[in-house]
Amino acid sequence: MQIKQIIRELEEFAPLPLQESYDNSGLAVGNINTEVDSVLLCLDVTLEVLDEAEKKGAGLIISHHPVIFGKLGKLTGSTFTERLIIKAIKSGIALYSAHTNIDSVTGGVNSRIAEKIGLRDCEILSPVKGILKKLAVFVPRDHASPVRQAIFDAGAGHIGEYDQCSFNVEGEGSFRGSEKSDPFTGKPGTLHFEKEIRIETIFPGFLETRIIERMKEAHPYEEVAYDIYPLDNIYDRAGMGMIGNLEYPAESHEFLKKLKEAFHAECIRYSPAAFRKISRVAVCGGSGGFLAGQARKGGADIFVTGEIKYHDFFQADQEMMLAEIGHFESEQFTLGIFHELLTKKFVNFAVHFSDVKTNPIHYF
Repeated sequence: MQIKQIIRELEEFAPLPLQESYDNSGLAVGNINTEVDSVLLCLDVTLEVLDEAEKKGAGLIISHHPVIFGKLGKLTGSTFTERLIIKAIKSGIALYSAHTNIDSVTGGVNSRIAEKIGLRDCEILSPVKGILKKLAVFVPRDHASPVRQAIFDAGAGHIGEYDQCSFNVEGEGSFRGSEKSDPFTGKPGTLHFEKEIRIETIFPGFLETRIIERMKEAHPYEEVAYDIYPLDNIYDRAGMGMIGNLEYPAESHEFLKKLKEAFHAECIRYSPAAFRKISRVAVCGGSGGFLAGQARKGGADIFVTGEIKYHDFFQADQEMMLAEIGHFESEQFTLGIFHELLTKKFVNFAVHFSDVKTNPIHYF
């Protein structure tokens, strides 16, 4: 199977444009046209993981954390990252990562954390803003249905729990083609008026190319008239963190005990609160301390994340508990997401979990 087929499936679920500006998700090493017989899944790529991939015959490693962060100006083997890349190239192993893009999608890392805790009625804690666009296209009245459906099938028209959302208004369009034109209706060189439907719908910007392509394929006109507008609306289907409710309120220390067991955490650092019961829980995988304020605004009784800076613990102000379960511990179930996506699509393709424990933090 070609690497690009695997990447296409992953990015259909977690589009790269959803990654944070500092991130470097995607294919870091390798060629998308390379054929591979199997893949190896891990949280972090290490030299030991590369050795494991060689032994298992995996031509592609899919990790959560990218190998390359920031500028890489040389490959001399003087740093850990450089040695990893050199070894991967020599071994012919491609390296791909899905990091903050799979953190931010519904069904991604934070959804998996919420699932492990048993949260219900979950919402994105800090939704993405400024990624939505509006499409307005003008279609002959009798062809509006297939064009509209093609736009929906390409991913447009989602608003909250509703899909295939559009606004449609009837009007009359005019056009005159040159002598070289081949109009669907009317004659070249003659002004023509046509009853048309203006179809309006919204879509996330990262789907623009696909939506426009599908729209044009379904549209009968030689030249399609359409407009695209940027929107400032919130896109509530993606963003950082998640917040939801427990089925039944829990005593704070009982909840911490449940966290410890569910995430195999050797210890949990937490801040005290002026209450005992926990009902509403906010979560964020990895270094999520920056979302503590959002968790408070969302009415969370506790905010659970992988890492919290010392001064961020004061953000709770005894109105909300903060619980740090460990960066690795909070993201370890990401591999299950990768596995489910790939094995569901590619039934007879070998997908291996890494046996190497890559957590660099140990407890004494």
